[in-house]
Amino acid sequence: MFGLGAGLTPRDFKLALRRPYGLIIGLVTQFGIMPLLSYILVITVLFQLPREYAVPVAIGALLMGCVPAGTTSNIFTYFSKGNLALSVIMTTNSTLWALVLTPLMLALYGSFIFTESADLQIPITNIVVTLATLLIPVVAGMLVRRFSANIGAVLELLGGFFGLFFIVFLMATWVPRNWSLLTATPWQTYVVAIGLGLFGIAIAYGLARAIRLHPSNARTIGLETGIQNGPLAIAIVLLTFANSPDIGLILIVPALYSLFIVIVSTFVTLWFRRANLAEEQKIPNLL
Repeated sequence: MFGLGAGLTPRDFKLALRRPYGLIIGLVTQFGIMPLLSYILVITVLFQLPREYAVPVAIGALLMGCVPAGTTSNIFTYFSKGNLALSVIMTTNSTLWALVLTPLMLALYGSFIFTESADLQIPITNIVVTLATLLIPVVAGMLVRRFSANIGAVLELLGGFFGLFFIVFLMATWVPRNWSLLTATPWQTYVVAIGLGLFGIAIAYGLARAIRLHPSNARTIGLETGIQNGPLAIAIVLLTFANSPDIGLILIVPALYSLFIVIVSTFVTLWFRRANLAEEQKIPNLL
């Protein structure tokens, strides 16, 4: 989060505001499509399972759909030949808006699923406090970048790779220790965890191309939308539901999502690079 803020300069904001279409579309897909997609997956797939399992897992799934973009999206945007400046500003924009929109979307879609009589409720107030606390490093990083561009650039690079390292570290340590849990997890849970990122990228990319945004911007919006901030979702669960006996079930989708989004994004990035190469090869033929 600190590295995210350190990557921003006033020039980034000026460029984004000069042509705000990509930024606006990204915000709409981030907090419009992703929460709705997580809700649809919960209702149509996850709720095929017994309610005592599905309800706590659904909380984690909804949270995963409502958190902002992850910093690893910047890395995948770079390798997919996307618009890196747009990626960074979109990630920061969604992170700052998350203080308002993440609790709002959780409350909205949670009201359709969880009734007052349910044993488990979403503690919206606690989530707001947790988000506010976790956003402090973003602001601090922006201040560092303002006073020292060189230090800010280094922190931006370190922050992106640290986020990727965290996910890889999670894969290397969490998977072996929880292998029995993973093998016992119903396939519906995997569909939700993997489908959220995959469908999110596809829908946002398709929407961006449909309104004729530049292909590099469309690739950026697709990755920014589908790559959610898994570490943030996990932190919110750990800090908010620490005393809940269902914390293990609530963590399942954020953990699985964080594991598989790296694999999904890698294949999508390879496809984007091939598409970009094909676009570049068409240019000489048009001259």
